[in-house]
Amino acid sequence: MTDATPFAARRAAFRALHQDGFFVLPNPWDAGGAVRLEKLGFKALASTSAGMAWSWGRADGEVGVDEVIEHLRQLVAASDLPVNADFEAGFSEIAEGVAANVARAVETGVAGLSIEDRVGKDLYDLDTAIARIAAARAAIDGSGQDVMLVGRTEGFLIGRDDLAPTIERLKAYSEAGADCLYAPGVTRYDDIAAIVAAVAPKPVNVLLWGPDMKVADLPGLGVRRASTGAALAAAAWSGFEAAARDLLL
Repeated sequence: MTDATPFAARRAAFRALHQDGFFVLPNPWDAGGAVRLEKLGFKALASTSAGMAWSWGRADGEVGVDEVIEHLRQLVAASDLPVNADFEAGFSEIAEGVAANVARAVETGVAGLSIEDRVGKDLYDLDTAIARIAAARAAIDGSGQDVMLVGRTEGFLIGRDDLAPTIERLKAYSEAGADCLYAPGVTRYDDIAAIVAAVAPKPVNVLLWGPDMKVADLPGLGVRRASTGAALAAAAWSGFEAAARDLLL
């Protein structure tokens, strides 16, 4: 794939980060956060659907695709770092719609893009979820732009903490064209290592989740990258509210 866009160098750098080693992918929710994280020395960024929604006074999942596309443009423009898009479930119930929306996201300049398999409080059936990943892959390939596709399963986040079906889905998404695999909410180190082994040699993203998970422990498990999700946004809002409460009489 030859990417001749102004974002080609960022995309190449992002893909290179996934070849070996380990990196942290923090999730800013606005341009200011992106700039600050770049100055701190991070090598890449990712958007956060929850953090973005909270900053607009909404709940996660209440922001439409047009607003998300504009948000991604702003993040990409804010720094010189590659940006991985939290693209939720692709903002469409049908695979064709996912493909159309992914094509729009690619045009914002993002270097990576995740598609999850959650619909409301449940998961899409496996065949439907696979078709949606395949549609996203086809849209990226059709663009001629070197954007990484992340296949993401949400089972652990909705209480389905059985590892076997999670691995089954991740392997299926890999076969459907995902470049990187991600199961947020998996925190047991043995489970993480099992996921890494199951989808090897493709890289695995891990969500930093809970006080017991340590960044320093993840490279030894074979994890390629770790993201923060909405944690930075939650920390910022907690500090904001604590300071504001001190102003109340």
